[in-house]
Amino acid sequence: MRKIVILPFLLLTLGLFAQKENLDMEMIAKIRDEGLNHSQVMEIVFNLTDANGPRLMQSPGYFRAANWAKNRLASWGLENVALESWGRWGKGWQLEKYYLAMTAPYYKPLIGFPKTFSKGTKGVVRAQVVLLDIKDSTGLSAYRGQLKGKIILIKGNDTLLLGFQPDASRYSDSDLIKLAAYDPTAPIAAVNNTTPKNMTAANLLAQVKKFALSEGALAILTTSVRNTDGTVFVQNGIPYSGEMKPTISDISISQEDFLTSQRLLQHQIPVSLDLDLQAKIYSEDQKGYNVIAEIPGTDKNLKDQLVMIGGHLDSWQASTGATDNAAGSAVMLEVVRILKVVGIKPRRTIRIALWGGEETGLHGSTNYVKNHFTDSVTKKFNAAGDKLSVYLNLDNGSGKIRGIYLQGNAAAGPIFDQWLEPFHDLGASTLTLKNTGGTDFLAFDEIGLPGFQFIQDPLEYGSRTHHSNMDSYDHLSAADLKQAATIIAAFVYDAAQREAKIPRK
Repeated sequence: MRKIVILPFLLLTLGLFAQKENLDMEMIAKIRDEGLNHSQVMEIVFNLTDANGPRLMQSPGYFRAANWAKNRLASWGLENVALESWGRWGKGWQLEKYYLAMTAPYYKPLIGFPKTFSKGTKGVVRAQVVLLDIKDSTGLSAYRGQLKGKIILIKGNDTLLLGFQPDASRYSDSDLIKLAAYDPTAPIAAVNNTTPKNMTAANLLAQVKKFALSEGALAILTTSVRNTDGTVFVQNGIPYSGEMKPTISDISISQEDFLTSQRLLQHQIPVSLDLDLQAKIYSEDQKGYNVIAEIPGTDKNLKDQLVMIGGHLDSWQASTGATDNAAGSAVMLEVVRILKVVGIKPRRTIRIALWGGEETGLHGSTNYVKNHFTDSVTKKFNAAGDKLSVYLNLDNGSGKIRGIYLQGNAAAGPIFDQWLEPFHDLGASTLTLKNTGGTDFLAFDEIGLPGFQFIQDPLEYGSRTHHSNMDSYDHLSAADLKQAATIIAAFVYDAAQREAKIPRK
């Protein structure tokens, strides 16, 4: 893979005469050999997924995986290994039994998965389906007194959109050149302030669920244009709060099954379904936890400084959260395993964090940064935060690393450019000043600390696996995870050994 050329704007921004990094090529060679030829990343990710199940925050699966990771880190010789509480999280929810099928006008199993904190049923319940033909909440009054014991559909579009694009993709050279050419000083297009349709639909759904619950409805079935070809996307049934009280059962089903039921009802053909949904609430321990461990620094002047890496451990419930984000967690675990095997003696302390509560608002990382690194008055980093050199994050699926988002930190560009040079042959060479978002480095970036997310090939992340019932081990790319762990291990070593911390913005 040829190097993606850094275009003139970025080159001038980063500076034509960057200071030469003192790379330890002998150690980088050892890291490459261990990471590419003796990897354990797939064994690690197996234990985070198949062996322990979905890792919905505060569920038994989350604690099984967190304790497995904690014990494995200790077995590798890391120190200060702990499940560290960051404050209150709230209750947990776990599906214990589920069955959904159409029983009239004929029998047909339906593809679907309950959203979190669905209330459930007491055994198998047979119920008629009611189609709500409404545009907004004002139409609900027409259904008053008609929904008790019923299962509800909200009338939607009657056409399934065929997919003509491949599920999996990689960044092309032209894609990466566009990223490298990003100019943060360029004018930003005007934002359309019209309320997005999906936001309107979400508000309507919330009002329908409230009405249906008050009317004694049994459940509501929802879908989206993405719920096709056996894949359903499923997340929270209610907004996150510390109480998380169960509400009407909300089940995300395939668009094909949804439209079948809708057409039958529109043709005045009654539809009945059998539903058996049993779930358990966990309220004994309502603290939130991250998994933390360290490789202590050895330099008397630098050992109190930190290089941090992380990814989030929690997942959604419809599968085992392999690409989101067992992949990132497994890579970071493999990073510290590699570094221990090659026998590094880091000048700075290296700390790994597997975050909890990311999926509902970056709770684990945000609270960790608040508790450890934030000045309560200025809301910027405190003295402890000033000892952090850099935080590196992985959370965009199992695609190989193609470079790194600089988050507008131009001063870090020449450093990372040189750190990537030994890995151009593995396809990683792109720097972009562009910001990315939606994951745990943001907590660091927001208080002025250097936090970065790597650029990864998309593969099937956005199209098939992200928050879906297909987010399983078999959708991981072993070669890509090995590549990612190798590159990040070298980045961590470089950051731990260099004389100065990574520059702040």
